[in-house]
Amino acid sequence: MPYFVYMILTKHNNKYISYVGYTNNLENRLKLHNTSKGAKFTKGKKWKIIYKKKYLVKSTAMKDEYKLKKDYKFRNNIKFNYLNK
Repeated sequence: MPYFVYMILTKHNNKYISYVGYTNNLENRLKLHNTSKGAKFTKGKKWKIIYKKKYLVKSTAMKDEYKLKKDYKFRNNIKFNYLNK
């Protein structure tokens, strides 16, 4: 079963906010975030997936999710590239 590390983005108070997570069902997870049933941080906002990477091993996905959460420079680069498309 594949796992995904993803980054979602929303605009709130004229600011772009991102969230990073991992899942084995990307479509369902986005639906949970957008219906306020996902992570507490994501409640009440509409999110778009702007980055995803597929993994075959859950532990690898979890490690990379942790790295992405802490790497603000890379996260800002992903946001910048998405917003300037």
